Amino acid sequence: MMMPAVRIPIFRSLTVVALAFALLLPARQVTAQVTAFRQAVAESAARDEALAEFYRARAFEGIWTGSSGRDLARRTALLAAFSEAGSHGLPAGLYDPEAVMVQLRGATTPAAQGRIEVELSRLFLQYARDIETGVLVPGQVIAQIKREVPYRSRLETLTAFEQSSPAAFLRALAPSAPEYTRLMREKLRLERLLAQGGYGPTISADSLAPGATGQPVVNLRNRLILMGFMERSATQSYDASIQLAVQRFQQAHGLEADGVAGAATLRALNVPLANRLEQVIVAMERERWLNRPRGSRHIWVNLTDFTARIVDNDRVTFETRSVVGATPRDRQTPEFSDLMEFMVINPSWYVPRSIAVNEYLPMLQRNPGAVSHIEITDSNGRVVNRSAANFAQYTASTFPFSMREPPSAGNALGQVKFMFPNPYNIYLHDTPAQSLFARQVRAFSHGCVRLNDPFDFAYTLLARQTADPEAFFQARLRTGAETRVDLDDPVPVHIVYRTAFTTVTGELNFRPDIYDRDARIWDALAAQGVAVRAIGG
Repeated sequence: MMMPAVRIPIFRSLTVVALAFALLLPARQVTAQVTAFRQAVAESAARDEALAEFYRARAFEGIWTGSSGRDLARRTALLAAFSEAGSHGLPAGLYDPEAVMVQLRGATTPAAQGRIEVELSRLFLQYARDIETGVLVPGQVIAQIKREVPYRSRLETLTAFEQSSPAAFLRALAPSAPEYTRLMREKLRLERLLAQGGYGPTISADSLAPGATGQPVVNLRNRLILMGFMERSATQSYDASIQLAVQRFQQAHGLEADGVAGAATLRALNVPLANRLEQVIVAMERERWLNRPRGSRHIWVNLTDFTARIVDNDRVTFETRSVVGATPRDRQTPEFSDLMEFMVINPSWYVPRSIAVNEYLPMLQRNPGAVSHIEITDSNGRVVNRSAANFAQYTASTFPFSMREPPSAGNALGQVKFMFPNPYNIYLHDTPAQSLFARQVRAFSHGCVRLNDPFDFAYTLLARQTADPEAFFQARLRTGAETRVDLDDPVPVHIVYRTAFTTVTGELNFRPDIYDRDARIWDALAAQGVAVRAIGG
């Protein structure tokens, strides 16, 4: 159980008594105590540039350990925040309010109080960083996470805190996005359920369908009830109520909602509750990496869900299926945010060099006429005569040509692409390979995101700047010419990876960890002391 912060005044009383006693001491001794405190602060802060600068500007006076009301308010607010660290999925052991209280009570000399003064500031800064922008540095855990985390200056953080209402400042550190609040609420619900025994026995069956009976059906029923997909029931058979609950479960887990508990559905049903909690905690950490305004209108591409959405004020106004990068590391779609500035109708496809030299060059070496729909150009932009070229003389590092596929209905990019210029050469686009959108798992691309409904996606974006977006788009499409259309109001694009997420109404969804990223993030969090917990109440 989390320890409440109500014992904080104990330290206050001790401090007041000590200071009252000090007032009875000779002035020389009082001065010596003040000097000892400030010297200890200076020495303890010297190893940290931000702390040293902060305390130097204050002549090494404290902000935590004094007897003033403001010092007490800061201590109270900090320890109260520490008591909630576990609720946020932070390393609770690092922010143990009881351990801090022991240190405070043990600081009976001015020098000891000076050292704990700096230690509290250090812990505060660590907590502020963890809850505001995450425990981990994402790119250090997974190279494909290119997200620019909005870190705040440690000195600015401490200075702003000292000048603010302590409790309000600490409350404002956590992400304000509704998704974070919903995830935290679901985390607490699952923790209470874990304390009560979790989801119960696993379902031992290869497949279950309507009409089935027996203990596996009972276990299925009980799991669906505990998961919140079914009202309490005594049914012993796979009836209509179970079928409907299975469909709800399937929808919340990105599975085909046929109401039959097949192998994939049973695997998802049998995932232990502790593992689901890990997914939620990872999702909260990911939210902290994105702790900045997303844009009143933004594009949200969740790689694990294989969807691209246009979101207006936290409400999805357009959604389409997507195909994302394949699972090999060199094809996975990276995670980052950028700004969509324009679309290109009837685009050319400029073949990435990695594809040109690794896939097309071997084909050209076997047959110079291969991939004939693609132009090969030299450094001056002139088309290369394939019959006169000796492709066998080149390697991947010496291949001197560029490759381009001109606009066409069969172009690899389809008939429209959506551009948010970035160093990773990732964008959203149409595709002629429409059959892939019928697949449940859609990880097939070289990294870009393909859209099932790119024209409708374009119409939705253009609706804000033209009276008839469809007519506007189609007129330019019919020309067959490559045409750039700028967005009057560029739209933020967030390419994210969420295996746990909520709907606007709060329903918790889960998706498979297709790139094995969340598993690695959880391992890194666990190494920092983050743990799954069960709570009563």
